[in-house]
Amino acid sequence: MKAQDFHLSMYDAAPMFLNPAMTGLFDGNVRVHAQYRNQWNSVAFKPYNTALISLDAPKGKWGFGGQIMNMRAGVGNYNVLQGLLSVSYAVALDKNKFNNISFGLQAGVTQKTIEAGLYTFNNQYSSTDGGYFDKSLSSGESFNKQSFITPQVNAGFMYYNAKQQARLNPFFGYSAFNLTNPKETYFNTTNKLPIRHYVHAGLRINITELFYVIPKVLIMLQKNASEQMYSVDLGYFLKEQEFYLLAGVNYRYNDATVLYVGARKGSFMGKIAYDANVSSLHDVSKYKGAFEISLTYVGKKSKSKEVRHCPRL
Repeated sequence: MKAQDFHLSMYDAAPMFLNPAMTGLFDGNVRVHAQYRNQWNSVAFKPYNTALISLDAPKGKWGFGGQIMNMRAGVGNYNVLQGLLSVSYAVALDKNKFNNISFGLQAGVTQKTIEAGLYTFNNQYSSTDGGYFDKSLSSGESFNKQSFITPQVNAGFMYYNAKQQARLNPFFGYSAFNLTNPKETYFNTTNKLPIRHYVHAGLRINITELFYVIPKVLIMLQKNASEQMYSVDLGYFLKEQEFYLLAGVNYRYNDATVLYVGARKGSFMGKIAYDANVSSLHDVSKYKGAFEISLTYVGKKSKSKEVRHCPRL
């Protein structure tokens, strides 16, 4: 069987979803973010829906935040609700505070639920009278429960160059999720959730004072499963209108090509993305994959002062 876990194509639009070490790494006093994704509307009776909202803020070298995420898929209303609190600590590696590292820790709970009565199974199809579905027949399945709650513990670190006048600003990070290997099962089994590893890196290239390019990569590993995402972000500042035009392309290896456009003006930034399915499923999906939107508000500091924010953000 092949399956796909919940994920976001604009993965770093939600920093705490990507890496707890990114909590509070921005130029401002508060950040509020919301993101929504609708996937497989072209092939599924009920598409996958993912919704996320987060809030974080810096306090000196520390960053504090929280994130709530809800994911739902399938006719059985399989639902994952997750609430997390994050904390990070940033340290400058040189006296000019150009090179920095940040460490982050995240903890919370995840609730997973299903409505078993909505599923259908092979045992419920009768071969008599030409064959028909009979819901009164036993499914042969025995669910011990339809909901369970597990602890969630994640951690990560990140390096970033924050020199504002530099031609190049590199950054890279590593994050690990499910550190306690929580038990998750609707049956009486000992199934353990493996640790999920993220490695992400990029380079902001300031072509001119108004135009930048960011090539970046994300690699995800979880036991025998892996996923690779290669991306390029573009940003152009329009002086007269005083806002950034944003665009980018992502390629999820053997799965999808993602295009996004957006804008940033003042404290607000918005992006819209679309996944074109290019996997072996494209004969059925007709290349239709997912729609995604993200909105971010960053409250600015009242007084201008030197800050060490990640150039990616």
